[in-house]
Amino acid sequence: MPGPTFQEIKRWCRRIGWPVFGRPRGQIIAVQGRRVVGPCLAGVWLILSSCACEASAPPIKATDPHSPIRLGRTIALPDTKGRIDHLAVDLTGRRLFVAEVANGTVDTIDLRTGAVVNRISGLKEPQGVAWLPVRQELIVACGDGSVHFYGASGQREIAVIPLGDDADNVRIDDRNGQVVVGYGSGGLATIDPASHKVIHRVIFKGHPESFRLMGGNAFVNVPGNAAILAVDRDRQKVTARWSTGVYRLNFPMALDPATHSAVIAFRFPAVLARVDMATGAIVESRPTCGDSDDLFLDGDREIVVCGTGHIHIVEKDRTEARIETEKGSRTALFVPELRTLFLAVPARGHQAAIWEMRVSEAHSSRG
Repeated sequence: MPGPTFQEIKRWCRRIGWPVFGRPRGQIIAVQGRRVVGPCLAGVWLILSSCACEASAPPIKATDPHSPIRLGRTIALPDTKGRIDHLAVDLTGRRLFVAEVANGTVDTIDLRTGAVVNRISGLKEPQGVAWLPVRQELIVACGDGSVHFYGASGQREIAVIPLGDDADNVRIDDRNGQVVVGYGSGGLATIDPASHKVIHRVIFKGHPESFRLMGGNAFVNVPGNAAILAVDRDRQKVTARWSTGVYRLNFPMALDPATHSAVIAFRFPAVLARVDMATGAIVESRPTCGDSDDLFLDGDREIVVCGTGHIHIVEKDRTEARIETEKGSRTALFVPELRTLFLAVPARGHQAAIWEMRVSEAHSSRG
């Protein structure tokens, strides 16, 4: 399985603030072209590119009828270039929203017809999207720090909130419909959807690459600070900070309330770990892909979306599967109500698309 490209690794290093070029004393170095590669590039390139993380699982074609996640149909994304980021779904209206970060657009797909029916243009790096069903509003978080609210059709902008910088993941608090956005060099902002105003912010060190909500608490991956945070949003404070130790680049996360654990994919080294949410201790780990960007739980099944061009699945009996996709397809949305995984496939010698993939039933043994 091919590793990540040089440009992809360079982007990770800059994002987390590690040295990209130069010759730090006593650190691993290498040469790329005529430039001396710093410890981040040399180390990450060496480990990730050589990672045979799923050597035990032979590849399965996405069209194979025996695949646990099987390609159903391909939905074209016309005039879409570059990287695609997060997705969201409107279950009642049967619509999918796609943040096309490099294109500066957000597309709305009618899942009944499998066609794009609306496009929001002119955005500055749209990254996070969420659908607020109670108010029938679409939320878009952008790289310039702005958070946009749109009416049900997606054509009328209702409000814009400036958060400062790098607004990214968006989550909805199921208890009250409040909107939570990760942003900047370290913060979670809670927004009242009725007034479209920031209620409060929790500030910490390091950009939140992924976070998940559980009641009034949030669990946050901060790879730039090599940490996992527990945040009490109701009390507006960080209650615990756990170092990731030798594991770095903790990007995607999913929560398992039944076992009070978080499942986190690290890229350096490439490990899928289960973390106790009370102590921060890693209670289980296994190899995974070195370019993980999305992670979902389906009962006891763990689904890791890998930018190297496959989906890594770990079943409850710990058997594994590796489903072939397209290189660069690193973001997705699993919708259990539809038994569907929507995979974003960027344009690389072919038209950008969403793969609508049918997910077989996974039976949980947890109470």
